[in-house]
Amino acid sequence: MFERFAGFPDRFLWGGAISAPQAEGAYQEGGKGLTVADMALRYDKSVSRKERKYVDRQRIEDAINYEGTDKYPKRSGVDFYHRYKEDIKLCAEMGFKVFRMSISWSRIFPKGNEQHPNQAGLDFYDQVIGKIVDYGMEPLITISHFDLPLHLVAEHGGWKNRELIDFYVRYATLLFDRYGDKVKYWIAFNEINGARFTPFNSLGIYAEGSEHFVQDCYQAVHHQFVASALAAKILHKKYPEAKIGCMIAKFTTYPATCNPEDAMLSVIDEQIDNYFFTDVLLRGTYPRYIHRYFNEHDISIQAQDEDFELLKEHTADFLAFSYYMSSISSSKKEDLEKTDGNLREQLKNPYLETSEWGWQIDPIGLRYTLNTLYDRYQAPLFIVENGIGANDTLDEHGEIHDDYRISYLSKHIEQIRESIIDGVEVIGYTAWSSFDIVSSGTSEMSKRYGFIYVDLDNHGEGTLNRIKKDSFHWYQKVIETNGASLSEKE
Repeated sequence: MFERFAGFPDRFLWGGAISAPQAEGAYQEGGKGLTVADMALRYDKSVSRKERKYVDRQRIEDAINYEGTDKYPKRSGVDFYHRYKEDIKLCAEMGFKVFRMSISWSRIFPKGNEQHPNQAGLDFYDQVIGKIVDYGMEPLITISHFDLPLHLVAEHGGWKNRELIDFYVRYATLLFDRYGDKVKYWIAFNEINGARFTPFNSLGIYAEGSEHFVQDCYQAVHHQFVASALAAKILHKKYPEAKIGCMIAKFTTYPATCNPEDAMLSVIDEQIDNYFFTDVLLRGTYPRYIHRYFNEHDISIQAQDEDFELLKEHTADFLAFSYYMSSISSSKKEDLEKTDGNLREQLKNPYLETSEWGWQIDPIGLRYTLNTLYDRYQAPLFIVENGIGANDTLDEHGEIHDDYRISYLSKHIEQIRESIIDGVEVIGYTAWSSFDIVSSGTSEMSKRYGFIYVDLDNHGEGTLNRIKKDSFHWYQKVIETNGASLSEKE
């Protein structure tokens, strides 16, 4: 009478993920232009998160005029640009069914607004995507992943300028035309709700605290919503079987106590941090609660009448999200300890353990997240980032025994299986990250996520050799058995 779900479906997409700005390097090769990622400063623990995030006009000019990688580690990445064949081969050896990557807008259009593309950039991605397909993997392509061309910031003001919709659509259309016969799965923007916490990386908006800063951020987000809808419209017309998803950094939050004030605050935090973005992109309308928020914060979105028709008619096909931790909401924040987290600081949950970097570990929170998202949208879900940053070290035999990573991933994947048994439709899982890359938030190498060690330190020194970690062989078996090995006793 009722359908039973036994666990991971046969076509479950197991894999891993990287991003162009953290992996590729070669920032001056092949005609590439500078991006916002190319001005991310080398990690210095004495510099606070707030100071690292703050950008003004002078800092942009300094980055544009600086030639070299010593101050800006994402300019060199981990040399995926030259080593992609080796890296993709190793991922295929693990058994990946899907390989998530992003395309650097500035490799295709160096300034972001040219009429004609850069052929060298197209040729490079021809080779990369071709290699992924040759190994039998599905490419999952993120069109924009925190690497907006810097010219669009310096000369156009970033996404607050409506002109960027047309520039993005030209870029996305070219990608669909060039790679649509090989790519079935697309993501329009990486962690689109990062606009609330990393506005420069997400939107190209700087000078936080200026008079119109919050207004500009939400105006920019509206433009990204419209760009996403237009991309979906174009893709579906050209390739009706292809799928394009929206993606958020999922900030799952619980009430800190059973105080009704905390419970209500957790509802509001979920709405503003998460659901506003997914409600627009999956339901196609601005939700009612955001009207109150805009009124209380004196935000007025400038939109064209056709914008709302586009949003309604061209929604995303699936919901992709990153999940690293959960957080709590409290009406008495001053009484609680803070800890670090993805894109922002958060209140510490006393019931959870934390990683070396202070990120709280909550596997059950992933099941909770999958169930709540599916209940709300009844749309396919894709976990496209999940992992633990750790200071991996080579032992005397040149090996990495990352039991902590295996433990973290095992517990989270087990909760995905529980969610599928609950009846949640989950397309796949791409762990963060396929191999070690430069950290997005801190631009350091010591915070490692990969199944494959890359010999490079925080100062840019190392052989760049690739070394399989213990987690490589563990994940290989998980994929080979479609998750059945998780139930095996050690």
